[in-house]
Amino acid sequence: MSNEKFYITTPIYYPSDKLHIGHAYCTVCADAMARYMRLRGFDVMFLTGTDEHGQKIEDKASAAGVSPKEFVDSIVEGPRGVRDLWKLMNISNDRFIRTTDDYHVAAIQKIFRKMYDNGDIYKGKYVGKYCKPCESFWTESQLVDGKCPDCGREVQDAEEEAYFFRLSKYADRIRDLLENTDFLEPRSRVHEMVNNFIEPGLEDLCVSRTSFTWGIPVDFDPGHVVYVWIDALSNYITALGYMNDKYDDMDKYWPADVHFVGKEIVRFHSIIWPAMLMSLGLPLPKKVYGHGWLLLDGGKMSKSKGNVVDPYLLAERYGVDALRFFLLREFPFGSDGNFSNEALISRINTDLANSLGNLVSRTVSMVIKYFDGRLPESYGGQEPLDQELTGAAGSLRGAYQQQMDSYSFQSALGEIFKVIARANKFIDETEPWRLAKDEANRERLARVMYDLLETIRICTVLLKPFIPDSCQKIFGQIGAGSLTSWDSAGEFGALPADTAVQKGDVIFPRVDMEQELRELEKLTSHQEENNVPPVLPEVSIDDFAKCDIRVCKVLSCENVKKSEKLLKFTLDDGSGVPRQILSGIAKYYKPEELMGKTVAAILNLPARKMMGLDSNGMLLSAVRESGGQEELRLIMLDDSIPAGSRLC
Repeated sequence: MSNEKFYITTPIYYPSDKLHIGHAYCTVCADAMARYMRLRGFDVMFLTGTDEHGQKIEDKASAAGVSPKEFVDSIVEGPRGVRDLWKLMNISNDRFIRTTDDYHVAAIQKIFRKMYDNGDIYKGKYVGKYCKPCESFWTESQLVDGKCPDCGREVQDAEEEAYFFRLSKYADRIRDLLENTDFLEPRSRVHEMVNNFIEPGLEDLCVSRTSFTWGIPVDFDPGHVVYVWIDALSNYITALGYMNDKYDDMDKYWPADVHFVGKEIVRFHSIIWPAMLMSLGLPLPKKVYGHGWLLLDGGKMSKSKGNVVDPYLLAERYGVDALRFFLLREFPFGSDGNFSNEALISRINTDLANSLGNLVSRTVSMVIKYFDGRLPESYGGQEPLDQELTGAAGSLRGAYQQQMDSYSFQSALGEIFKVIARANKFIDETEPWRLAKDEANRERLARVMYDLLETIRICTVLLKPFIPDSCQKIFGQIGAGSLTSWDSAGEFGALPADTAVQKGDVIFPRVDMEQELRELEKLTSHQEENNVPPVLPEVSIDDFAKCDIRVCKVLSCENVKKSEKLLKFTLDDGSGVPRQILSGIAKYYKPEELMGKTVAAILNLPARKMMGLDSNGMLLSAVRESGGQEELRLIMLDDSIPAGSRLC
């Protein structure tokens, strides 16, 4: 057993109000790696979390009629939120960070100041292209057909005062890191980074924004908020206690052994992140591994495209372990993978039901039938068939370790299922039902049963990182007892001779492909027709009563100059003094459509500036999703209700 440390991270996820199986993919892979290293005896730190700042969040919260913090709280902590999804998928993370956590906020301000004091951050003016969905800045030459090279969406012209990080200063060191070390894998990602970003010349990076407020303030220049990637990338060290007193694990776990990241954010982790660490004088992570995407109908799963797969639906029907197994078995980790319900069901039937499940069920049933559930203490000697099976099982751990150490989860599982296939063939070759007909073959029959049970045990130990709950059930059925450790899987013959088994439920039932596909189509269609956002966290009746919601009459409405989304309302709120409120609904209404309408507004919110105009309250709207796009509609009330009436 090892006493070494292992620190693995996934990227902190941008809170989405509709999580899909693609969100879980990277974290399931990281979880399998963390469980594998724990199995080997390593002291593991597995970090995940959520990236909660930025203009997108501010806009979405405004459209939903809540504060940005309320918006992210509902998605992270609420029903079917990020934490719920990790719990569903049996993610064994040791720590969860939110970029709104107080200790992280304070640490980011210190990190920003330290880089500034080092001369690596300076004030300037940003003029260029900005992709709001990706929260990425691009030069004209980096665009693809005039659009964001990552997501393919339209970009906006951006111009604002900003602080910049001297990324260009570190260009030579970053190039050397990428080209002359194995810092970034797979190797194909290196060529992408060098050809697309290093060769054209690294430009200094915009690291603050002034056009929105939902972010960590630059403490020495409060008009600026720290740009999301400085904020988000630093989580890997703030979560260990860097520049804060929440934790004290930097010396223990840093540098990270590996960052697992999606290929769309490899640029930030392999170029910007190491440059930041160089500026801070900190060691670099040992490796960044950029995995591929889960594709659906040939494209990346995306809420905005409306092509998402509900992990809750799949886990409920097939079990969490079956879903985890499919993600890890079906796709090479470094490449894109095409998701389909047919592939999922086929993999469940082929590997889990027909191969593994059938092997366990047949073996346990035969031990019960031929030996009343307990093997005798003496067996016959091994024959060539036995030696072939036990040799494969005995050498499995080495082949498996080689694949796992290179993050080849699919190949590691392939090694296990070669042995499982050999064990199933062994049953057909030895024909235990024939041996059982003659008492003279009793010792030979016992040897066959023992070899099968021990093979199953070794395979199951190595399957623990992938399907942990199912492995515990198998251990119980085959009588493995405490023989579930890494060391016990290294040599054939650890299982006691007189092992007792017990019948259990079928662990992986076979699925009727045609019937199930029809049912999934019905369920998916129903979900799309009835799509609603998650329920916000509970509030007390006293908290709700603090909101002064009144009936208002629209006296006038007009577009706000230089704004594509804002309308300016002048309202009669019953007080006798007109009230001005700005609302981001210009995309959905023409001003003349709203004249004279009766609406609802929260009046006791703090006044705020929008495009230089005062907004004194917030109009209530309904938000729904249709075809991957959000639609927003004002709440309209009966015109007979007098202005100033309270809603309760």
